[in-house]
Amino acid sequence: MSKPVVAIVGRPNVGKSTLFNRLAGGLVAIVEDRPGVTRDRLYRDSEWLGRKFTIIDTGGIEFRNEQTSIPTQMRKQAEIAIEEADVIVLVVDAQLELTPDDEMIAQTLRRSRKPVVVAANKIESFANAELSELYRLGLGEPIPISAVHGMNIGDLLDEVLTHFPSQEEEEYDPDIIKIAAIGRPNVGKSSLVNSLLGEERVIVSNVPGTTRDAIDTAFEHEGKHYILIDTAGMRRKGRIDELTERYSVSRSLRAVDRCDVVLMLIEATEGVTEQDKKIAGYAHEAGKGIILVVNKWDLVDKDDKTMNRFENEIREELGFMRYAPTLFISAKTGQRVNRLLELVDFVAEQNSTRIATATLNTLVREWVHLNPPATDKGKRLKILYMTQVGVKPPTFVCFVNDADLMHFSYKRYLENQIRKSFGFEGSPIHLVIRQKDEEKE
Repeated sequence: MSKPVVAIVGRPNVGKSTLFNRLAGGLVAIVEDRPGVTRDRLYRDSEWLGRKFTIIDTGGIEFRNEQTSIPTQMRKQAEIAIEEADVIVLVVDAQLELTPDDEMIAQTLRRSRKPVVVAANKIESFANAELSELYRLGLGEPIPISAVHGMNIGDLLDEVLTHFPSQEEEEYDPDIIKIAAIGRPNVGKSSLVNSLLGEERVIVSNVPGTTRDAIDTAFEHEGKHYILIDTAGMRRKGRIDELTERYSVSRSLRAVDRCDVVLMLIEATEGVTEQDKKIAGYAHEAGKGIILVVNKWDLVDKDDKTMNRFENEIREELGFMRYAPTLFISAKTGQRVNRLLELVDFVAEQNSTRIATATLNTLVREWVHLNPPATDKGKRLKILYMTQVGVKPPTFVCFVNDADLMHFSYKRYLENQIRKSFGFEGSPIHLVIRQKDEEKE
């Protein structure tokens, strides 16, 4: 399910980043009492009344004082957030009179035809708050808040939630495997989609950036149902000039968020690039099942060692995801594409596997016996027990006598043993270390 997106916009120094930090649950954006501190968009997940959503903090929008390019860049960043958002929160400084910038921002938001909630910030006394001037913005009833003190934030979020799409509209059947094809532009994602579907449902072009949005296509194969999400290619930030292309990158990341299995496409003629590492890293951090798909294999001059050599290079460059299976294909000729869905099913199953606590702890005792933790200043780490607390990705909690004694190398040893014993091929593993009182245990 794609999480709704809430963009926080307004002119500089009205308290946008303070509100963002309040909703994000921590100090994320830099808050400073001068305009222009926040220039790029910041993204964080939040939750209210059981609804999860993504919030975007933006730089202040100014329509004047453009002697430098920075105000223009900040306004473009805000425009991207507005385009992407499902709901927009316009923050105004209720202690000051409306400015021409406030009114021009409101005019821009009205043209967007997106739901807008006006947050009248910096209210010191709610009993005496005078908000009648804010109705001039033409965006409905303003909600008084104090972001710095956290006052009336609940009322603001209640109003924001009324504009979210219903959860029923967003949900797919849980048995349907959702697949996202991701990668750099022109690596062959749309061609792969068409090859899997067996028909031309997505425009295919050799011009990078043809696919501007994520496209969901439902299909059936051998009695199983899938949703295939084709996505726009992700470029380096410095090469994203058009507003639509910036928007497409964000949509691609959202496609990763709502899929079960990622097809990470790598171009065989170029190998793993720095951008490939960043894109793959996002899917890895999101805990998705991952298949490394090396496309355009038909264009490579090969001998009997080429595939092994290329796979070793991939493992070297993408060392953080050695767990991901690799498939060498040609979307254009159909070479090995027929093996992809079988691998998707396998990886989706691995990412959803649960291990019984008793079975897990029997093995944990063996692992510790074979390789006891080292001592630190005469004190030894004790593994009390381990349990699996989640899937997609498989998540384990390891209770110990002293979390500070858990060296990263021993944690990696435990992760490797979990994978060696239970597989989890194509799936990242999350291992959380928690300290527990031995006497209570």
